[in-house]
Amino acid sequence: MTLRFAYNTNGTANHRLPDAVHLIADAGYDGVALTLDHHHLDPMEEGWRERAEALARSMRARGLGCVIETGARYLLDPRAKHEPTLVTASPEGRALRLAFLRRAAEIGSILGAEAVSFWAGVPRPGVDRAAALGWVRDGCAAMAEHCARLGPRAALEPEPGMLIETVDDWRALAVPGLTLALDLGHLLVTQERAPPAAVREFAASLGTVAIEDMRRGDHTHLPFGEGDMDIPACLDALEAIAFPGLVCVELSRESHRAHAMVPQALRWLRTCRSVAA
Repeated sequence: MTLRFAYNTNGTANHRLPDAVHLIADAGYDGVALTLDHHHLDPMEEGWRERAEALARSMRARGLGCVIETGARYLLDPRAKHEPTLVTASPEGRALRLAFLRRAAEIGSILGAEAVSFWAGVPRPGVDRAAALGWVRDGCAAMAEHCARLGPRAALEPEPGMLIETVDDWRALAVPGLTLALDLGHLLVTQERAPPAAVREFAASLGTVAIEDMRRGDHTHLPFGEGDMDIPACLDALEAIAFPGLVCVELSRESHRAHAMVPQALRWLRTCRSVAA
């Protein structure tokens, strides 16, 4: 089968959103992984629905699919990166995070998104692990139910350093309706599985997939060819399971040269497939 690729807008942070979408479409991608943020369709700002509807029309006209990403750093708290989260001790903080995730699902529904990807968060010192796991289960269950009504898949992403860090942590949650947002590079950081093996093992549970290069043990998203990832083997595994969703390129550190990196990344992926063929 032919894989479908998207580019994450967290790697086009210096572009206006319409310009980023045009750049991604013109490079030949099949979709956009939209990281909701203050500069890219702020979900907390008045008029979000109208902007989402306008974006949906633009993306449909270009035949673009969509995945919603929710990893904005300072959207909810300008003084604390990624806070609040699903493991924030304050019930009000957890409620704010969940309200944001629900809004993300609503925007995803407008855009016809395949999935809404989100993560658990990092517990602050003094937070009981058992309590934090309960908060994550509750939040994931609420998101799975909300997404089931709206259309996009609820997809939890194991993230190095967070409470849900590995694919085994994800599996242990056992939340009905919750899919796995698998970032292949993260597997090299945690070294829990070879990325192609994880694709095959979790094939039935994949909600969305992110891809980039990365070095073993180092959580730095790198352009293809600059790390230790066997990209062709990962693509082979995705093709072998006939993964139907968007495979999302995440190069969040490359916004300063997005005009070159967006097309370069897709050329690299396509070269991998032509060589393999």
